[in-house]
Amino acid sequence: MAPRQHTKELKCNAGRQCTAGATIKRLITAAGRATTRHFGKFSPHLEQFNGSSPPGKSESSRQSTIPAQRTGYGPERKVVSDIAMKLVPYLTLVLGLSCLALLPGCSKTEAQQQEPEQRKIVATTPVVKDITTTQPYVCQIHSRRHIEVKALETGYLEEIHVKEGQHVKQGDVMFKVMPVLYQAKLDTEKAEAQLAQIELYNTTMLYERKPPVVSIQEVKLAQAKLNKMLAQVKLAEAELNFSEVKAPFDGIIDRQRNQQGSLVEEGDVLTTLSDNSVMWVYFQVPEAGYLEYKEHQGNDPDLKIELLLANNQKFQQPGVIGAIEGDFNNETGNIAFRADFPNPEGLLRYGQTGTVLIHHLQHNAIIIPQRATFEVLDKRYVYAIGDDNVVHTREIKVQHELEDIFVISEGLKPGEKFVLEGIREVTEGGKVEPEFRDPKEVLSELKYRAE
Repeated sequence: MAPRQHTKELKCNAGRQCTAGATIKRLITAAGRATTRHFGKFSPHLEQFNGSSPPGKSESSRQSTIPAQRTGYGPERKVVSDIAMKLVPYLTLVLGLSCLALLPGCSKTEAQQQEPEQRKIVATTPVVKDITTTQPYVCQIHSRRHIEVKALETGYLEEIHVKEGQHVKQGDVMFKVMPVLYQAKLDTEKAEAQLAQIELYNTTMLYERKPPVVSIQEVKLAQAKLNKMLAQVKLAEAELNFSEVKAPFDGIIDRQRNQQGSLVEEGDVLTTLSDNSVMWVYFQVPEAGYLEYKEHQGNDPDLKIELLLANNQKFQQPGVIGAIEGDFNNETGNIAFRADFPNPEGLLRYGQTGTVLIHHLQHNAIIIPQRATFEVLDKRYVYAIGDDNVVHTREIKVQHELEDIFVISEGLKPGEKFVLEGIREVTEGGKVEPEFRDPKEVLSELKYRAE
């Protein structure tokens, strides 16, 4: 409610209460007159009881009446009772109206005293300075290489050479699946290859006789049989190697899915292996943020990327943007970014969460306090003050939002005055006499958000 309307209502209430007070006074006066009339009606009887004789009676008559008054309950007692019964309603009315008359009322003076004082209007101008803006993004932390280690052959898990959480080197044997069977198969294939080698030798000797005993085709068939047996040997060696599961790179062993002696099928997951030397951190960026990043990509040496962990502590190593996905998500309107963070101490693990902080130094940014703005239908406004001290509503475009300030791109220019305090006391087109405060002083004292 505006102050003028509030004062007007107080005055109206005061007027109604004063009118009620005058009515109560008139009712009290009328009740007093009615009481006087009743006392006048019974005044002869009262004079008789007080010792005065009514007109027409002698002193002797009065004295003869006194003994009768003192001796019992005569007609005089009845007269007094009638007087009391007649006076009770009037006395009750007078008492009630007197209490109402004593109730506190508001006069024009009291209304003026209770009228709240208007807050002073304080104005300032935007601050233009270099400022570092920070954009936070919720992220998922992944290992640079994270694979599932699977069994290559069916068999019993005979040996387990690693423990959960253990660091392994590339080429280390982690599991063995029944190697005895594959070794026997390899020995069989080698024997078959030796037999084919002997057959080839004998066929060649027969062909070299004069005249030849066998044709050249027989020699070629023996050579082909030998080649087949040698291939079978290589296959058996490969199968034997498949029984040994080795680490393809340096990493950390995850939980073991099968224990020693378990029967595993080809393709069963034995464990997972993670290379945590460099962590890939994925986060979703809206289209506006993507366009802003591409605008400054390669031209912003002050771009800084940090990782805020779940305990609100910053990761010591800085990151860089490693990749951007090729497609936007049509449902969310976001695109995935990947930031790469070195992890020399192994603090980060696969599956962690955090917040990526992208710091960008913006030069000559226009800054205003949040509490000088107000919001209407998802739009931000300020009250701008012209050179004639007339107030006008001005829409602003917020580019970045910090703790208690806005970085704006449109709406106010450097040097333009706007209302800082008392935005609820001004109206569109109203004229004000503001108190000006230095914008640097205002910026140093900011502690509150927008109203």
